[in-house]
Amino acid sequence: MSKPAKKNAVCNTCTIRLVQIAYQRAPWFRLLREPLRGGMRVLAFFHRIDPDEYEVRTASCYGCMRFYKVALKEKSALFRWLNERANPLFDAVLESIITPQELQLAKEHARAATAGKLDPPV
Repeated sequence: MSKPAKKNAVCNTCTIRLVQIAYQRAPWFRLLREPLRGGMRVLAFFHRIDPDEYEVRTASCYGCMRFYKVALKEKSALFRWLNERANPLFDAVLESIITPQELQLAKEHARAATAGKLDPPV
């Protein structure tokens, strides 16, 4: 019996890169992000979401919350409701910390990773 094919998570912006910059520039940003991240993990556990079901295209993508977020959007009405309210605020705060150029580079990186044009995971 063969393993089921891994799912794809489309990524438009590399949040990992942006969060690393934000943590360096504004250490208080952790106080905003980490509770949101923890809540996503709790909901993922409750909904039995396994991030290993998703294709990881680059080594830097390991540990990305995108895999949880994509699955939670599919499986959890509560998450969709919370995300509709929290995500615009999160994005606004994050974008107030980073530069437009850094945002553009994160978008380019995410598109390249999604297309498999970066180094594969090790």
